[in-house]
Amino acid sequence: MWYEKLEHKQVRTSLEAAEVRKNYTLAQGAKALIVRLKRDEKRSFVMIVVPGDARFDTKLTKKTLEAKDIRFASPEEVGKITGGVLPGGVPPFGNLFDLEVYVDESIFESEKIIFNAGDKRVSIGMFSEDYKTLVKPTIVSIV
Repeated sequence: MWYEKLEHKQVRTSLEAAEVRKNYTLAQGAKALIVRLKRDEKRSFVMIVVPGDARFDTKLTKKTLEAKDIRFASPEEVGKITGGVLPGGVPPFGNLFDLEVYVDESIFESEKIIFNAGDKRVSIGMFSEDYKTLVKPTIVSIV
């Protein structure tokens, strides 16, 4: 599968990332978020992936994922789940971390996506359809 690797200055936000990712838009950024869901009495971590120019709708996400409660994983929890990757550097491959992956359908409106690759100074661009094939996410409407 085709991909390209970009090395750039460290970025903290999706907006900063879009500024250094030439040939990609903010909307093409795949923002990977690890959240903890409470379903019935069971709590579990999952990955939510949304475009860089969007935020997931908490109420809609809770309804769609049938969760009673949702919260972001703490930096310590993210590090433990990912083997040391810090928030902001987490790639959208939750399957690598044994996480269910829920991707907002709008990610696939772009032919290519781009995301941080374990480091806030490294980005990977690839075809969104290849990403779908590799990860096999559950596609939802949450933004």
